[in-house]
Amino acid sequence: MSPERRQDMYRMPTVFGPATGPRRGPDGRIFDCIDNPKSIHIAVSFLSNADQLNSLLPDRFELSGEPIVTVSGGYMKEIEWLAGRGYNTLGVSFPATFKGERDTATGQLLTVLWENLTDPIITGREELGFAKIYCALPEPEITPSTASASANWLGFEFMKMELTGLAEGSDNAPPAFANSDGTLHYKYMPRTGEWGTADSEYAVITPAAGSNARVLERRSGNGTVTWNRARWEDLPTQYNIVNGIADLEVREWLGATVTKTIGGKDLSDQRILR
Repeated sequence: MSPERRQDMYRMPTVFGPATGPRRGPDGRIFDCIDNPKSIHIAVSFLSNADQLNSLLPDRFELSGEPIVTVSGGYMKEIEWLAGRGYNTLGVSFPATFKGERDTATGQLLTVLWENLTDPIITGREELGFAKIYCALPEPEITPSTASASANWLGFEFMKMELTGLAEGSDNAPPAFANSDGTLHYKYMPRTGEWGTADSEYAVITPAAGSNARVLERRSGNGTVTWNRARWEDLPTQYNIVNGIADLEVREWLGATVTKTIGGKDLSDQRILR
């Protein structure tokens, strides 16, 4: 395999031949992610309840440090693997450590990642093991000192993020998570016909190193996030997720950031933790 090309990759439907996506372009080309995507990241953190976060941990995970939850929105444009198009994300994470028979890794455990486009959801779930699901994510409203973002599913708004007092060099940035090995995930795929049984189930990591992302601008300030509790009728397949997050105790808001970046990586360094 040459440095510029990647071997054939398949996902359903396989009968039409190798698939294209973030890690394999036409004729196997690789995307270097140097000058794209152009991204805006919005994040709000709060101190929560350790017992509640422990109840969300998969097997062989434990809480690492203080129970700090971060809600983050990502708004990406000019993505090369989408031929210049973009998409948006919304994630909820907190610090955890995985302790396996072979590996130990500490980082932000990404409990859920909403996205507003099918293509990255499918490739990220099947190939990488991200806990991705769909929702609508309108473009954020950003001024020099404020920002706001929302999320909805078929018109039901379940999240609203508000940031104020944004300024460069502000001391209100959320506490940095030091010595992170990367972003942690828990991959689960059900086995067809054996309901309640996993076809695959294991921890994975997105290593912290290897990204071409460069920070162009960063402002910090104050922030809050409101989660609207949902009935089954409002969110038939997601109400338990939204309500589980809405039930998390907010003991203290810890600050917020708006960051503009360019570049990234194709996440082909994603690996299983054992």
